[in-house]
Amino acid sequence: MTTNPQCPGTDLRFDWMHFRLVSVKEGNTVEKEIPLKKLRYVGLGLIAGSLLLACSSEPVDRSPIAKKEALASFGSQAKMVESRMSVDMAMAARLRQGAGQIAESRDRFETVEENRVYRVAEEPVSTFSSDVDTASYSFSRRRLSSGRLPEPNAIRLEEWLNYFDYDYPVPTDPTTPFRPQVTVTDSPWKEGNKLVHIGIQGYELPETTRPRANLVFLLDVSGSMSADDKLPLLKQSLTMMLDDMPEDDTVAIVVYAGASGVVLPPTSVKEKTKILMALNQLQAGGSTAGGEGIKVAYQLAEANFDEDAVNRVLLATDGDFNVGVTDRKTLEGLVARKREKGIYLSVLGFGEGNYNDHLMQTLAQNGNGVAAYIDNLNEARKVLVTEATSSLFPIAEDLKIQVEFNPATVLEYRLLGYETRALEREDFNNDAVDAGDIGAGHSVTAIYEITPVGGTPLITPSRYETRPTQEQGKGKSGEYAFLILRYKLPGENVSKHMEKPIPAHNTPVDETLRTQETAFATAVAGAAQLLQGGKYTGDWSLDDAIDLAQANRGDDLYGYRAEFVQLLRLAGASD
Repeated sequence: MTTNPQCPGTDLRFDWMHFRLVSVKEGNTVEKEIPLKKLRYVGLGLIAGSLLLACSSEPVDRSPIAKKEALASFGSQAKMVESRMSVDMAMAARLRQGAGQIAESRDRFETVEENRVYRVAEEPVSTFSSDVDTASYSFSRRRLSSGRLPEPNAIRLEEWLNYFDYDYPVPTDPTTPFRPQVTVTDSPWKEGNKLVHIGIQGYELPETTRPRANLVFLLDVSGSMSADDKLPLLKQSLTMMLDDMPEDDTVAIVVYAGASGVVLPPTSVKEKTKILMALNQLQAGGSTAGGEGIKVAYQLAEANFDEDAVNRVLLATDGDFNVGVTDRKTLEGLVARKREKGIYLSVLGFGEGNYNDHLMQTLAQNGNGVAAYIDNLNEARKVLVTEATSSLFPIAEDLKIQVEFNPATVLEYRLLGYETRALEREDFNNDAVDAGDIGAGHSVTAIYEITPVGGTPLITPSRYETRPTQEQGKGKSGEYAFLILRYKLPGENVSKHMEKPIPAHNTPVDETLRTQETAFATAVAGAAQLLQGGKYTGDWSLDDAIDLAQANRGDDLYGYRAEFVQLLRLAGASD
């Protein structure tokens, strides 16, 4: 608090989100609160002007001369207040200067239309592939942390959801590797609507049964990788990963930049010094020949294929392939063919400016791998150490999710996210159709927003539409929907499935932990929608998302949830 001696009873107060002006006049306390995100400028002129307003009971002259006079009168006090601004407030000011603007860049993101609303009477079945990628969240974090808003197309809601762990029931049998949990809650952004949360926890592989890893690091060492957050960060990240790998794992290194080559043949992690010497000698220079590099990496992986190990190529790059095999369909076909031979591909993205997110996502999806984005060492530890088992070792392949909605209880539905993972209804039972793989301990979260019968639909029913009846719902009036999972165990060609009805009522709230986890996921999904444009979120705001997330952080072991709240505050400052 800073008191203004020239205006007794008046003081200024700052907190993270607000600028408060408190004055006492004639025995009455008046407090004026202004959200910092609403302020156009933060500086001495603003502070002095606010003090002038607080002291005056007469109409205030807002002319430049009056402001200068105010600054002269209250300058010393204003400087004291300004000096108390935190680094975070300075970041907020940077965001405000570019409010609503997206920094120009050559980063490439696929343009995807947000999932639309479907009427159950017309299309009762929704089918999609699982997804455990997280690149969208960490890339967006980089943008927000540097004072810029992420492009709407950079935000994939499902990757924001799946960045976080949730306390779902853990399966105990590797032959039944999932335990789906469904929770129904009220929608916070549309009265009368419900949110159907589907949480799928994967089996956690015991350390004693973990297979060996046979990895080929395919590293981009082109000239653009010279920045500190690219090749140097990549080296640090892989060093961290090697420190945590068992000695019976195997590593090889292939580089690409103008020409491609093998820097390190397959080497046991026992020889860590040899691996680190090969890694540390890498320097950035030349143009990028990623297509040729992938060919060399796969040739090496095939020549040293280990039937008892998980064979995977780990591609690390800052961007696009601009020399060599550049046709996307050709690369997709190559990656898919090698996947069928048991050699998977995962992708790590670094830096920004020429990052081809769309291509990286496509390659990871075709390679039954994970696409992650490494923006700092903490993220490297998360992906390559803490979650290494999840990232490297699959417990199920081709996980598909299908939900059939009951026309007797549900008018409309909308899947939040998973736009690039949509499947046709007939794909669900077709074991030849590829879908996402799930690693040991991975969880998948999906949320549907539904309008129950009796609610207010977004779509006007057609004139000749048949009204839903109890008979159409096959007597299942106590169900909103029916959930079916289909998957294959590793190495098998025939899928299995499991089913679960979704009850037509809110999940009882006597389970505090379950309620907390669901609420945090809701905050994440809501915030992602808002940063995409908020087409369906009504008057719900980032402040609402912050409050919901903050109240439901729970057991935040690594601080990821607290960090999420801080990122939303930065985003809110630019609103």
